[in-house]
This record gives sequence, C-alpha cells and structure tokens, in this order.
Amino acid sequence: MNFEEYYQKALEFDKNDSLASFKNQFESHDEIYLDGNSLGKLPKRTMELTTDLIQNQWGKRLIRSWNEHWMALPNKIAAKIAKIVGAREDEIFVGESTSINFYKLAYAALNFDPSRTKIISDSLNFPTDLYVLQGLIEQQFQSHSLKIIESKDEISITEEQIAAQLDQNTAFLTLSHVVFKSAFMYDMKKINALAHQKGAFVIWDLSHAAGAVPIHLNEANADMAVGCTYKYLNGGPGSPAFLYVRKDLQEKLLNPIWAWFSHQKPFEFSLDYEAKNDIQRFSTGTPSVISLAAIEPGLDLLIEAGISNLRQKSILQSNFLVAMIQNCLVPLGFTIASPLNINERGSHISIQHAEGYRINRAMIEPFDGSKSIIPDFRPPNNIRLGIAPLYNTFQELYETVTRIKQIVEEKQFEKYSAEKLNVT
Repeated sequence: MNFEEYYQKALEFDKNDSLASFKNQFESHDEIYLDGNSLGKLPKRTMELTTDLIQNQWGKRLIRSWNEHWMALPNKIAAKIAKIVGAREDEIFVGESTSINFYKLAYAALNFDPSRTKIISDSLNFPTDLYVLQGLIEQQFQSHSLKIIESKDEISITEEQIAAQLDQNTAFLTLSHVVFKSAFMYDMKKINALAHQKGAFVIWDLSHAAGAVPIHLNEANADMAVGCTYKYLNGGPGSPAFLYVRKDLQEKLLNPIWAWFSHQKPFEFSLDYEAKNDIQRFSTGTPSVISLAAIEPGLDLLIEAGISNLRQKSILQSNFLVAMIQNCLVPLGFTIASPLNINERGSHISIQHAEGYRINRAMIEPFDGSKSIIPDFRPPNNIRLGIAPLYNTFQELYETVTRIKQIVEEKQFEKYSAEKLNVT
C-alpha cells in the first residue's frame, strides 16, 4: 500500500474502534506517546482520587484513615490485579518494588530445597533480575550457579534451548513473560510444564506483559511471578509492584525479610516473629498509601475495557505498524527487532537503525515544529514503539512511521548529539 492507503486504513480502524472512548480517560497533550510500555499515561481519575486522599483522608481524617481506608487498601488493589493476571485474590501481594519482590521469591525458591543449586535465566531477561540473582549467589548461596541461555538472534529463545538446560539440579527457571527489548513472548503454560517435569519452580517477570497481553497464571499452573504497575497498568512513576505465589505454595515458602506487616498480629507488637500463613507473609513494612491508591484508576480502566479486547486491538495495531515499517522504513536501513509472529509478540515493536539514538531524540524534540513523538531507546540501537491500546490510535501509528521516514530521509537526526541522556 502507498501512504494514502495506509492513512485511509488508519482512519477506518479508528472509526470502528470500540475502545476509542478510553483515550479520553487519560491526560492528553498535543503529542504522540508511544512509551506506555515504560511509563503509562496519567488517568484523569487518578488526580481526583489522590486529591481526595491528600486533602480529606490525610488532611482531615489523619490517623483515623488507617482503619477507615488504608489498612484494606493493599488487598483491594491486589484483588484487581488478580483479575488482570488470571490469579486468585489471595494469591497477589502488592507493595515494595519489583526488585525487592523478585528478591523475596528468588530467596524463597532457593531456600526451599538447597540441594538444587542451579538457576536458569536467559540473555533477554531484564538485567535487574539478573543482578538480584548474582547478589544472592555472592552473598548467601555461594554453592549455587546461574546459567544464562544465550539468544541466537537477540530476539527470542526456543523452548528446546530451555529444555536442554533444565535438570534435576535446577532450583528454578526465571524469565520475562514478554521480553523488554524485543517484545518476544513465551508460552507460559508450556514453559511451566517443562520446568515442572524436572521438579523446578518458575518465577515469571510480568512487567512488560501485565495489562498488555492476556495472562492466566492459574490456568498455566504458574508457581511465582512479579510485576510492576507503572507500565501498562498506568499506576504512576515508581508505583508499588506486585508478586504472585500459588496458593498451595504460600505456607511452604519463606519470605527472607521479616517485618511487622507480615506478622500474624502486627499490632500486638510481640518481640517474637510469627509469619502469616497467607500471601501477606510476603509483605514487609507499612504500605506506601498515596502511591498504592494511585494504581486503582488505571486498573479499573483495564478491567472495564477487558484484556482480551485490548489484546485484539493491540494485534491489529502492531500488525498495521509492522506492515508500515516493512514498506516504508526497512528500505531506509531499519530492521525489525521483534517477532513477526503475533503469537510470540507482546504489545511493543522494536526497530533498529545505526542512528537509532539520534533518530529517537529527533522524534522527541523536533527542531522543525513537528509534533513530538515519544518512544524510548534501548542500547545498542533499538527504538521501542510501545502500543497501549487504551489510548493509542491507528492514526498515531501512521504519523509515527511517516515522521521517522522524514527524519531519516532529510537527515534531521544529524542535528542531535549522540551523547546519551541519563534516562533513555
């Protein structure tokens, strides 16, 4: 198709989009935002909710709000996350950061059977998960080892590669359900089955999957998982993360951080620790009430829209975007660094170019008065185009490709420095 045909197709898709009205539920500016896979947009209701929390719950009710609102808040938010990831309400804990939650689960899995000394991950996993594992081995489990499966194409890992590494010595396998650079998506149910055949646990990182693709933790017989809430869940910068532990494992696994909110009776202030017997045994300190409360509006919008509906729109949008990239950008030196098979792809598309970073800067801060388009950059040369179906339109995707084409053909990127900003 030519550009006019793509444009008309985008208009047609947007006209028939049953989810189009959700875009109006978010703060909007005259720009195209394609970084919802890194930080989701601000739901309008979040401002109303947090204003009430600060002015009334904190400002007027003060300490009384713990009994009136705040003590119930973690379970309330956890129940909504559970709907999105296909888990039971009593299998989700929300609080702390993704890294701290991952540390808890990794420690618990290693401590469960110390005779199993092998940990398996892959070269596509988010680096912080690997850092946590390296720290655990260095500081506490020095007889253990970490095996990293290398990707052959920097996009995906095969099930055969994983099966070849799993054995009776494996404590656990840990993977990102959707990979942060390429958007490669594992078949969770199949991977769990492979690991379970060898008696190993699997710990999933759902950070680039939750709110973007259907997740069925219970149906897939998942053991444990972690995830953040500030990407597709639109919870806000640094919003509390969540963890999942299958119900039958909760009493068998030890949280390494003993603190008062995981105590059986925290307000009796006993000097001896006694862990709770449910998912709350993985909590630690006092909940971060303001940031925790701010997660709820984004979750409500996702639940109202329906994850399956969002996935169908994401498939249409990403296929449309891939087709335009192949037709318009590949001839200009771009390559697609995401799976072409939609069943193996999440909701973002990575494209690569030798001048990827400067092209990314030209998109975000145009010198010529063009509309700002915000993706993000991941080294060495990946531009990630994150599709958030709740608020991204097909016309925005069309404008993005035409803008990138203009930047490269007119060599506008040459006006930008190659020196990296602190956050890319």
